[in-house]
Amino acid sequence: MTSHSPDRRLFSAAADAAVEHFMLTAHDWVPNNARLPVLHYRQAIVRPDAGLDLASTMEQRFNRNGWPPQWRWGIYDFHHYHTEGHEVLGVFAGSAQVMLGGPGGRTVTLEKGDVVVLPTGTGHCCLSHSDDFTVVGAYPPGEHADINRAAPDAAARRRISTTPFPDSDPVTGAGGPLTALWRHAGR
Repeated sequence: MTSHSPDRRLFSAAADAAVEHFMLTAHDWVPNNARLPVLHYRQAIVRPDAGLDLASTMEQRFNRNGWPPQWRWGIYDFHHYHTEGHEVLGVFAGSAQVMLGGPGGRTVTLEKGDVVVLPTGTGHCCLSHSDDFTVVGAYPPGEHADINRAAPDAAARRRISTTPFPDSDPVTGAGGPLTALWRHAGR
């Protein structure tokens, strides 16, 4: 790849994006993930690639980095979590207030260009949103979003704790913040 490549420019912009990471402990009936932090990349992907819209640019980026995109939509307005997949959400339109961690959890603002990575077990719920709020959802290969709205049983807890680490960061690729933080946290 040359230094003039659009991918290099976008990779550099993403690498410079502010990445906030935080842990969420079990809360109420939501298990969250005791080992892996949530990552929030602010303004990670803000310019579309040539000839593409922002949603397609996010999908291509996630796919190239080993997180095949699965859908475009919003975020459910009820608390839920997934036991069978880590989830990346890329905001390509609008903004929203999203609660992470279950009822009474942490409220974050997601805006166009933001990307959030939720490890398995992380509760999430859209509290409010602009009329145009839409995200791209993606998961590592072999993982998907089962919808859970009640306390996990032993089998669900086992799935959460044994979901494999992804091979790369969905925004920056191999060696990005996710791989560094999650591999360190998993020790």
